[in-house]
Amino acid sequence: MNTQVEDLSSVKKKISVEVDADQVNEEITSVYAKIARNAKLKGFRAGKVPMRLVKQYYAGQMEQEVIGKLINDTFFKAISDNEIAAVGEPAIQDSGELSEGKTFTYEFHVEVKPEVENPDYSNISLKKEIYSFDDSIVDSQIEQMLDSRTQKEAVARDDVQQGDFVTLDFEGFVNNEAFEGGAATDHELEIGSGSFIPGFEDQLVGMKRGEEGEVTVTFPEEYGSDTLAGKDATFKVSIKEIKAKVVPELTDELAQEFGADSVEDLRAKIGENYAKQEKHRIEEDLKERLMAQLVERNPIEVPESMVERQLDFMHQNITGRLKSQGMSLAMMGLNDEAFRTMYRDTAVKQVQGSLLLEGVGSAENISVDAGEIDTRLEEIAEMANAPLEEVKKYYSSEEARKGLLAQIEEEKVITYLLGQAEIKEISKEELEKEKQDANEEQE
Repeated sequence: MNTQVEDLSSVKKKISVEVDADQVNEEITSVYAKIARNAKLKGFRAGKVPMRLVKQYYAGQMEQEVIGKLINDTFFKAISDNEIAAVGEPAIQDSGELSEGKTFTYEFHVEVKPEVENPDYSNISLKKEIYSFDDSIVDSQIEQMLDSRTQKEAVARDDVQQGDFVTLDFEGFVNNEAFEGGAATDHELEIGSGSFIPGFEDQLVGMKRGEEGEVTVTFPEEYGSDTLAGKDATFKVSIKEIKAKVVPELTDELAQEFGADSVEDLRAKIGENYAKQEKHRIEEDLKERLMAQLVERNPIEVPESMVERQLDFMHQNITGRLKSQGMSLAMMGLNDEAFRTMYRDTAVKQVQGSLLLEGVGSAENISVDAGEIDTRLEEIAEMANAPLEEVKKYYSSEEARKGLLAQIEEEKVITYLLGQAEIKEISKEELEKEKQDANEEQE
């Protein structure tokens, strides 16, 4: 077997293969013998057809089987012999004619990683948001927690106020005629929620318990029912009960229900969690800025197969997250094809970034030792609250371990680059203004 390799681009190679005539003859003979064992032709018993007739009537089947076998038996060897680090499935492009006593030729294309030589990562300058603690966040989260424990209690006053929960009967009329779906009994409505037609809830404010009255509204032009859209309507209403939302007082006892020892401890835990999330967000934002600058400085072509795998990973990650929230891509107005179109540029940049980090790691001889892997496995087990042995078992597979090694190495390279970079800390407001100005320039 002879092979010839040609670079089509920085990420694609063409391999031309020539299979020896002896191997071709051997395969043709073998396949014809296999076909002959079961060949059927009129006038002959199965398996007793003369070989000259087998060749006459089954040449097409033989050719298809032999070509498939010759390619399957040689193209992986061609990749291996030429030390080609393929990153995608080889694609057969062309094949020659198959004839006894002659060599058989074919060619295929295969994608490879681009060679990242001398990546530019010197004198990197970055902006980093200054971390600042916001007490109002703690107050806001406590307010939300208390709101989740609110109860509705009947009020002593007789008049309806904003924020009340009113139980009422109502019936709607257009041109003095009741319309379908316009009536309800013992319906509970939160005043100010905006869940009814605009103007309806506001007109209930000030009405008394036990009072009957009328509310006049105009259905919006874009209302779902064509028979009601844009029409004036009158609702006869009867106020039956008025309740107010009662927010519980935050006490040590209630704080304990939220998993804290006291009110002070609850505030401290919320603050610690908020600080941890904010610091993580700031660090991730800094890393994104680093990667954006690295990619901008080192534009490289990336294999399509790697982009597609990254899109698969992103799709799986995002759909899983949406599912955990009771949502789906369809609820966001996206199908699989639209998702891949929307996130393609992001996937390309992520692949470029990963390849560049690999290049920097190689240039700086950054590697991962066994102790670092063990430490990471312990961290994963602790975070997942899973037995360490189970985690080790999962990462014992070649694919999982390879992915973990790549992740740890990327993190080490990023840490190295951040350590070499000039980092200027600025306020959140300054950073947001810079982002806004950059977006306006792009537009």
